[in-house]
Amino acid sequence: MVGLPFGGEYDNQTVGGLTEVLTEVTTIISHYLDTVSYSLKLDISTKREVIRELASHIEDRIDELRKTGLLEEEAAKACIRLLGPAKLVARQLYEAYSQGTWRQALFASLPHILFGFLFILNWWQDIGWPIILLIMVLSTAVWGWWKGKPNWLFPWLGYSLMPVIAAGLLLLYLPRALSWVAVVFYFPLALWLFYRIITQAIVKDWLYLSLMLLPIPIIAGWFVAMEWMGEFPEHALERLHYFAPWIGVSFMALGLAVVTFVRLRRRWLKISVLFVAGVTTLSLVALYAWGRLELVIFLALLLMMVSIFLVPALLENGVRSGRWGKVFEQRPMA
Repeated sequence: MVGLPFGGEYDNQTVGGLTEVLTEVTTIISHYLDTVSYSLKLDISTKREVIRELASHIEDRIDELRKTGLLEEEAAKACIRLLGPAKLVARQLYEAYSQGTWRQALFASLPHILFGFLFILNWWQDIGWPIILLIMVLSTAVWGWWKGKPNWLFPWLGYSLMPVIAAGLLLLYLPRALSWVAVVFYFPLALWLFYRIITQAIVKDWLYLSLMLLPIPIIAGWFVAMEWMGEFPEHALERLHYFAPWIGVSFMALGLAVVTFVRLRRRWLKISVLFVAGVTTLSLVALYAWGRLELVIFLALLLMMVSIFLVPALLENGVRSGRWGKVFEQRPMA
């Protein structure tokens, strides 16, 4: 007697025919689980556990159907039919497992909150506090990157890019004789860093790339409002002191949006919360900086806000459809 999957025992003479049937059953189940896994946008460890539980449930259900008199292949097809389309199952599983804990929500919102306090309490005036905060952000981002890139990491990654962006802006004030510094050193390193982070976020879920980039239009809006253009302004610090409380409030608003984002289950609600929070905060920037943000600039910032949702979604669609070739290396997530 030979033992085969799903609890069956068969005579050696029948093994040849049954192996072909069981291979077909395995193919059906594997294809179904692969489709669910492909459509399921959860972190790696959670996804593996969910797929493992689903496979165990399918095996138990096939055993039950076989006891009613169905053959292996018929039982497998009936089981898949009863479960429903793989994409629908993936969506239901996402809603069941995507809600983060309050601890995860707080940790994801923490960089927004810390930068909010930095401006509300005027800690930015003491150079020590911004340096300490940047060291904390960079250390947390590196630690989270090496710990498997958990979902709470992406807001920290967004703020860890701020020194890179700030360095690029400061290069605008370099004498022309030193412009080669930007070409030879800054741009290659900055592009490599952005490429690494963006590819990892896209492979995981485009929504986390949007979460990471969410503060950039807000920061750009405040930068324009303070008129830091061309020559370094004489009264930049005075303007920064005037806007500081409102800058802090805008960061706090983003922190609240991130907490809500992590705690929600439905994907469309997560997207809606981030988008509405981004547009609302950007509108508040325009309101606080009344007269300093022209309509054209505000519309450009609004377009930037829309693009941080639209572009990542299009990039992920291109990666999954294969149109982008190997530009983004898509590693299996389960």
